[in-house]
Amino acid sequence: MSNIHLRSLVGLLLLLVAPAAHGFAQEPASEERKTLQAEIEALKEGQAKIRQELQEIKGLLRRARAAAPSMPKNLVLSVKGDPFKGDATAPVTLIEFSDYQCPFCARHVRQALPQIERDYVATGKVKYVFRDFPITTIHKQAFKAAEAANCAGVEGKYWEMHDRLFAHQKALNIESLDSHALAVGLDLAIFQRCLKSSVTAKEIRDDLAEGQKAGVRGTPTFFIGRTNPSSSSVKVLKMVRGAQAYRNFQQVLDSVLATQKSSSDSPK
Repeated sequence: MSNIHLRSLVGLLLLLVAPAAHGFAQEPASEERKTLQAEIEALKEGQAKIRQELQEIKGLLRRARAAAPSMPKNLVLSVKGDPFKGDATAPVTLIEFSDYQCPFCARHVRQALPQIERDYVATGKVKYVFRDFPITTIHKQAFKAAEAANCAGVEGKYWEMHDRLFAHQKALNIESLDSHALAVGLDLAIFQRCLKSSVTAKEIRDDLAEGQKAGVRGTPTFFIGRTNPSSSSVKVLKMVRGAQAYRNFQQVLDSVLATQKSSSDSPK
């Protein structure tokens, strides 16, 4: 076979093979485009659903804020017999309604409260009062935990138990409460008798009732007002809902302290 005929035959074969090769090269690319397009459409649908859900959440939050009850006018709260930190006659009282099983309450105890104690309670500016508001519909162990703290208070270890319960929120069953009692140095027999008798339950129910009347719907909720050194009542001036940043408490406390100072400085 001559070289000319051989070259012609090779050229013919190349012409026949080239379209087929071209087709094989393009088919996967076409399938990839289809797959990619389908993925893009799915992503778009997902984003649209997320945007819709975000709008619904925003709407729910707006409605919740609008529906949240405002603080009653001329609100006066009693703090008689409630555990407190600081100077009993400090010019301003900060009252917290809290739940030992509430994660937001624990966050407040970890984050904002230490700074409040350092800058306001330890300096004699603010009296900090703790009141129980166990939301048992969602926190089944909260009420008994509140009883445990109050029983610890019978032996002078209220704040030690308070801190330990918030530090161990996932261990609030009866067996764990006994362990916490031993850890803070309580007499276990005395503690167990107190806990079984529910002797502190009435005080907790009283806190719940007064908190509800004051507009508490969730925990933590705070009331800030003027301390009355001659009685156990507090004239409330401000209400703070939720585990706020320290700077928010700082603004409110400074505002109430300034109001209290100007009131005391005014001529009688």
